[in-house]
Amino acid sequence: MSKVVLITGASSGIGKSIATFLSEKGYKVYGTSRNPKNIENFSFKLIALDVLKIDTINAAIDQIIKEEGRLDILINNAGMGITGPIEDTPTDEMRAVFNTNLFGAIDVMKAALPQMRKQKSGTIINVTSIAGYMGLPFRGLYSATKGALETISEATSMEVKPFGIKVSCVAPGDFATNIAAGRYHTPVFDDSAYKENYQLNLNLMDTHVSGGMNPIEMAKAVHKIIETKNPKMHYKVGGFLEKFSIVLKRIMPDRVYEKMLMNHYKL
Repeated sequence: MSKVVLITGASSGIGKSIATFLSEKGYKVYGTSRNPKNIENFSFKLIALDVLKIDTINAAIDQIIKEEGRLDILINNAGMGITGPIEDTPTDEMRAVFNTNLFGAIDVMKAALPQMRKQKSGTIINVTSIAGYMGLPFRGLYSATKGALETISEATSMEVKPFGIKVSCVAPGDFATNIAAGRYHTPVFDDSAYKENYQLNLNLMDTHVSGGMNPIEMAKAVHKIIETKNPKMHYKVGGFLEKFSIVLKRIMPDRVYEKMLMNHYKL
């Protein structure tokens, strides 16, 4: 029997790559989008789900259970980016990115867990970010949402393990996707104290994304996690320096590590 997979944010980028790859591997894949369009361009079923609207989450999961009778794997991939100096970024925009990246993922987990508990089996994979392991200048809000999702995943893993449910996180580094187009960018204000450094870092971010890895590498990593009998809690998928930066953070004095990051971001 093919395992049934739900992937949020699957209309483009990493989510679409994962959904397409798993579909080709024989999984029964349901991808989601806030506004599914051009579904003929997808090798998997694309259904409506907005992580900010509980009714759409419940409707999507009810549809899957009605059609398949089960839900084996949830991949929480939907998310949004945000950039800007903490001082200049509107607080409402800060709340919005937490609602999407953290609380949206939590609400999808909450909706999926009753069926997984009923089955006494299930796998949840939360897509976080290597940026979630450290505070990055002008991306602090994004780092914070992904770091919080890592911590929530650890707690959830212990709570649901007695029901036969596994929880893992997979943290990508920079990938060549259209994520930059969907970010909230705090404007570069003419009177901002951060004007020059922020603009410089916006340019660096776009360069990193455009030169990032192929999203298929994330798809392969997720497939490997699913096929692993006892998956680890944390996985990182990225370039050597991206992954090594996490190791350095553990072993270097805080201010030395901070100085290294500031040099990297030309601050």
